[in-house]
Amino acid sequence: MSVAAPTVGDMTQQGVRWTADQVLALAPDAASRKAGSRLGAAGPWSGTGAGEGAVWGLCKGSGGAPYRTAVAVCDRGGGPGYTCSCPSRKFPCKHALGLLLLWAAGEVAPAGSGPSTDPGTAPGADDLVDGSGTDPSGRSDDGSGSEPPDWTRRWLTGRRQQAERGAGDAEPTGPKDAEAARRRAERRAERMAAGASELEQRLLDLLRGGLADAGRAGYGAWEETAARMVDAQAPGLGSRVRELGAVAASGPGWPGRLLAECALLHLLVRAFLGLSALPEPLATTVRSRVGVSVRAAELLAAEGAAVRDRWLVLGSSDSVDDRLTTRRVWLRGEGTGRMALLLDFGAAGRAPELSLPTGLSVEAEMAHYPGVRPLRAALGERFAQPTAGGVPPGTGVGPALATYGEALRDDPWLDGWPVVLSGVVPIPGEAGPEALEAGHGWQLADAEGDAVLPVDRRAQGNPGLWRLMSISCGGPVTVFGECGHRGFTPLTAWSPETQEAVPL
Repeated sequence: MSVAAPTVGDMTQQGVRWTADQVLALAPDAASRKAGSRLGAAGPWSGTGAGEGAVWGLCKGSGGAPYRTAVAVCDRGGGPGYTCSCPSRKFPCKHALGLLLLWAAGEVAPAGSGPSTDPGTAPGADDLVDGSGTDPSGRSDDGSGSEPPDWTRRWLTGRRQQAERGAGDAEPTGPKDAEAARRRAERRAERMAAGASELEQRLLDLLRGGLADAGRAGYGAWEETAARMVDAQAPGLGSRVRELGAVAASGPGWPGRLLAECALLHLLVRAFLGLSALPEPLATTVRSRVGVSVRAAELLAAEGAAVRDRWLVLGSSDSVDDRLTTRRVWLRGEGTGRMALLLDFGAAGRAPELSLPTGLSVEAEMAHYPGVRPLRAALGERFAQPTAGGVPPGTGVGPALATYGEALRDDPWLDGWPVVLSGVVPIPGEAGPEALEAGHGWQLADAEGDAVLPVDRRAQGNPGLWRLMSISCGGPVTVFGECGHRGFTPLTAWSPETQEAVPL
């Protein structure tokens, strides 16, 4: 039987209060992270409280009235969600980050424990009273502070009602709708095939003209081709074309990297154009790479698709471009041993809503998207309360590379495969492109044996590598990350002393 999602109080009592690193991982950019850190102290805050799955407070700003800030940490509306009366267009804003940092530090009293601030610091009644006998600082007329303020409660209620409406929406399923869907699918297939054929010709023209022309053409030509793929309803092809546009500016050795990426893209185009001759699992993988997606609701509703397990959150990362923020969250089923990748997206300047703090373990249903090597999944119903997870079992460098090789054999377009390395020692490297080309960058070595795994050149400048070094103290450590053809990208390490998960 399912239970209600955990409240802030539940999470605090079970010792899984978020850490400062987990809070700052929600920031949409570095500027918000820095500004939010400055607001993570009690000074500017009044009327703070926590309860019913939310944290709320009033933050003194530059104007006369304080900003009303609330965060739904975990409720039936989906959480985390943010609301703030400040004019910022970033989500979460610096006030929401500051409030979460205050809560993470244990400086926000749970509802029912009395006022969290001196009543003398409360804002004026003209600005805050809602006319319902409870002012927005969280205190009722008798100053008990036992419930969320009305403005927080109204916002939480609206979130939950919206989630219930979304869950209750069902698309009509009748003969006419099925026929219309079939016609739409046929039209899209025709447009995608035309787009794939056009892209194939573009790649052939590039090779005939020579790769040097790609270096002189600049990014604009690739962007135009990518836009045409999006118009052809093949967004996966469009994303890969945009990546080609950045290769020519990626430093020494770019012609070889560009040729390799063009070859992979050509292979994908040929596979899509010959889809009917492929085995179904591989055909499904090709469709997903080109941009044909399955709705999460349909996937979860399919009989036998959802797997219930306790899932350990291994790590997460955000990637940002001009259009979109993409959040990737990796999990491992403690009972099944299966890996799962959750994706969530936010518009530019807006952090995605999905947030599963690294190191927590949550019992839930997970449905993997079909394919020859299923990894991406949809998160279904959650059960029980999240708890602090332990250190996941790992493997050495050699077996990790073998696992990645098997995954790459099944899906040649993989950028990387999630692996947990145990008993590895970080080895600092030299800085500079020449050192990287010579293989003198950061590496992870088996504590026993000769196997060494280089860190991905794109992660060589990550300050988290020095954090990894300090955690290991020169000894073996457990590290989670993605293993790819460019090397290994570390994302999380577990402290040998405290067993705590530390994002890198």
